[in-house]
Amino acid sequence: MFARFAVVIAAVVLGGTALSAQQSLSPSPDASRPPAAPVSAHSPRNASYAITVRLDPGSRTLNGEELLTWRNTSRFTASTLQFHLYYNAWRNSRSTWMRDSVSSDPSAARRPEADWAWIDVTSLRVIQRGALPADIISQAKYTAPDDGNDDDRTVMEVPLARPVGPGETVNVQIAWSSRVPRAFSRTGTIGDYYFVAQWFPKIGVLEDTGWNTHQFHAATEFFADFGTYDVRLTVPRGWVVGASGVERERRDEPDGATTTHHYVQDDVHDFAWAASPHFIERRATFADAGLPGVDIRLLLQPEHAGQADRHFAAARAALKHYGQWFGPYPYGHLTIVDPAWQSGTSGMEYPTLISAESRWLTPADENIPEGVVIHETGHQFWYGLVATNEFEHAWMDEGFSTYATARVTEQALRPTYYTKRYFGGFIPWVFRNLPVNRIIEGDRLPTYRRAASGDPQSTPTWRAFAATAGGISYGKTALWMHTLERMVGWPVQQRILATYFSRWTFRHPKPDDFFAVVNEVTGRDFTWFFDQVYRGSGVFDYSVAALRSEPNTARGYFGEGAGRRFMAAEGAPTEYVTTVVARRLGDGIFPVDVRVVLENREEIRWHWDGRDRARTFRVVKPSRASFAQVDPERVLVLDVNSTNNSASLAPRTAGAARKWSLTWLVWLQDHLLTYGFFV
Repeated sequence: MFARFAVVIAAVVLGGTALSAQQSLSPSPDASRPPAAPVSAHSPRNASYAITVRLDPGSRTLNGEELLTWRNTSRFTASTLQFHLYYNAWRNSRSTWMRDSVSSDPSAARRPEADWAWIDVTSLRVIQRGALPADIISQAKYTAPDDGNDDDRTVMEVPLARPVGPGETVNVQIAWSSRVPRAFSRTGTIGDYYFVAQWFPKIGVLEDTGWNTHQFHAATEFFADFGTYDVRLTVPRGWVVGASGVERERRDEPDGATTTHHYVQDDVHDFAWAASPHFIERRATFADAGLPGVDIRLLLQPEHAGQADRHFAAARAALKHYGQWFGPYPYGHLTIVDPAWQSGTSGMEYPTLISAESRWLTPADENIPEGVVIHETGHQFWYGLVATNEFEHAWMDEGFSTYATARVTEQALRPTYYTKRYFGGFIPWVFRNLPVNRIIEGDRLPTYRRAASGDPQSTPTWRAFAATAGGISYGKTALWMHTLERMVGWPVQQRILATYFSRWTFRHPKPDDFFAVVNEVTGRDFTWFFDQVYRGSGVFDYSVAALRSEPNTARGYFGEGAGRRFMAAEGAPTEYVTTVVARRLGDGIFPVDVRVVLENREEIRWHWDGRDRARTFRVVKPSRASFAQVDPERVLVLDVNSTNNSASLAPRTAGAARKWSLTWLVWLQDHLLTYGFFV
């Protein structure tokens, strides 16, 4: 076994290393254009893999061998090595991932046995200088550092005969086999379509305080170090393969039935791939002044062949705006996988490879596939390059991508409209009087509303309640990022994100690193803001509780104390005392403006620090009030109920009722006709 590594192993035992730590960035597959500038100087490349794997579709299994070259970049001396075995999350219903899922969705456990997956390590040798490698898989044990679940097998620990000190390197030779699941957590198979992610034994991250190797939880994704991936994938002959990196070689095997695809990628922290005999391949390029060129490869389902241009346009929009706003995409290539219908693998990101989402019926003004492609391409930046810990701080990846996706969509795409899908998502109905709104749809305000009083965002994501973790990670972050943008202005916000991206690319930033950049770039202390949106779980909700505008013809007074009364001056023009009562209904505190507009169109504003539970504002003017607003520019997009932010003295209910009653009557008629067609 491991014949192809024999020479390498001998070199390691004699004091060499298995993989070069300075290999160059993979070249662009388009030889007519120069590749993107190398980025090798930026990545530590301390966790590199050489992998060979064979897919057997008949048994839905993978059989693989890998050689891991790992360097200790921490100040901690490692006496053990820890590995993620993600596929064991779906070994049975007792894993931590399944327990998390069942807590929010009891039906999650009702999966047929054929859907389950597993990964078993059959051999593991640690190769250290001056010592012959011995198979120590019998000494391996499963650990559950997060919850003590003895039935969870997603983390494996092995002892080291000789500790690995700071700066030292070891090589680990592993053989393993696994069964690919019927898609869980956006990885798996349906029919002869495979989207294979988190599929190999993967080393954890060693920090200065020890191993950071969390179990696999339903509400979290991943965290890993950068390295070089040299991967050979053997699949049935005639199948089309897409993967992280660039295909260096394709070789038909002597068995006449399989083909091996050789992919290489430097300076990434993961590797995923997809395979199917039905993919239709399309190619395009991204070119924009001042940004590196990118070759885009699209693997489409046959029924989506006419949607290629939509996928490419969305990817170009993301690469352009992210590149101009934050920093350039450095790899020179991107693969987009169009998932099979009902495969459950849409909307996922891996280095240089994403899965999109589409349907056979996709109206031009529906925001798929565009929204998904922009979001997942954006992940190449906040997940791929700025490699945050998604186990603990999912918001630093998902929330940033949600915020930026909404902004790119608003800037780059034609108007799209809210779409409801029927018959299992097959038939779309576009509500063309409901345009997609950046705050509602892009920033995911409805999702956040349902989770607003849940865990503080500072709660490590793996500990968060699974049912609300998404609303906190995605929606809350996008909303407070958008609020920050409206407070400081887009030019300053853009500098914040560009500075953060430049400073932390190919590293593992933590929340305080981002907060420090905000304070540095703005020259202001936003601790008060982050104490609430990150460290707290207070809900923001400001309202206009009362609006009155009453005549006042007084020019003098008589009486004293409680008996004091107005005395009208004969012939004096009528004046009005306008009273606005603003209330803070939630626990969140935010400075807001209060505005009243008079019937003569004059506007009066007050600034309120927002701390009191209520504040009354009065003004005497020769015109009645028309309406009043709190936070009229809607700076606080975190406000969970904007419908109570204003009050009017002129009733408008009749017009609204007429509009919506007619709209819903037409909608009902159309739906009855649609259902009648199928009866």
